[in-house]
Amino acid sequence: MAKLIILGSSNAIPSVGSENTHLAIQTKTRTILVDCGANPVVRLEQAGVDYATLTDIILTHFHPDHISGLPLLLMDMWLAGRRESINIYGLDFTLNRVTALIGLYELSSWPDFFAINYYRAPQTDLAVLMNTPEIRVLCSPVKHFLPTIGLRFEFPPEDKIVAYSCDTEPCPQLIPLASGADILLHESSGDEGGHSSSAQAAEVARQAEVDALYLIHYPTGKFYREGLVEEAQTKFPGPVTLARDLMSIDL
Repeated sequence: MAKLIILGSSNAIPSVGSENTHLAIQTKTRTILVDCGANPVVRLEQAGVDYATLTDIILTHFHPDHISGLPLLLMDMWLAGRRESINIYGLDFTLNRVTALIGLYELSSWPDFFAINYYRAPQTDLAVLMNTPEIRVLCSPVKHFLPTIGLRFEFPPEDKIVAYSCDTEPCPQLIPLASGADILLHESSGDEGGHSSSAQAAEVARQAEVDALYLIHYPTGKFYREGLVEEAQTKFPGPVTLARDLMSIDL
């Protein structure tokens, strides 16, 4: 059975118990990491996921809270004995900067460092990023401060769909991206440029006719704001849940 794990639920400022937003998707043969703001090794271990089993990393955009832990994760996997290649997906804008960042560490010159296969996502609506019998991943550009993709995960064996808005203000691309999803993970940083409030997330959920809304990438710790779920419930009639670190959802 496929599984979605919330490794981090916070916006750009993490807090004790709430890491920057990043996710893991598990199927029978793949373990997919979505974003890597901090080294996810500890969170993966806490979730019962062996980081050696990672097959794919999807990077939604080039902001520090979403990519800065990547070089350390790659180094740790190499130190732990990994020699199998890994796949990294993202937009040209993102991967051009990621390859430059990794190049500064000269990882490819380290003895027996594993191969990194880069897959560049087209910046078009509902572009296919990955397609296997167990999982199909599509992406669409969303509206943030720099090129960013939202994601749609389709699980044919389970007949389930999960959509993830990533960092975005409301935009038309979100509706087809999330259309008919069983779960929509939508950011709720606040009603400001490049981001969305929980009410705006709920409006997307309503228009996309999803079954359930999970609010994620919200302020935590001393910046936490009460009433996020209640605010969303004024716009969306279905169940609304506040995503929490290490929350695991069987699909």
